[in-house]
Amino acid sequence: MSTENLIKMVNQIAQYFASEPDQQQAVLGVRNHLQMYWTPGMRKELLAWQTAHQGADLHPLAQAAVSGAGWEA
Repeated sequence: MSTENLIKMVNQIAQYFASEPDQQQAVLGVRNHLQMYWTPGMRKELLAWQTAHQGADLHPLAQAAVSGAGWEA
């Protein structure tokens, strides 16, 4: 899967969780979704891209979910 598609999908997931009033819960929601439904390869590709580009183009919740403690690529 292309990195562009992964970015689009993670931003859609983050947008869904953006309605959560507790930002910490929203970040956990994004992170849990990625852990449960994305393959390890998808997570590794997103993490590598996020590291190389400092999260440019990522929704703030997606940035926090990918770069936060507990992230397993």
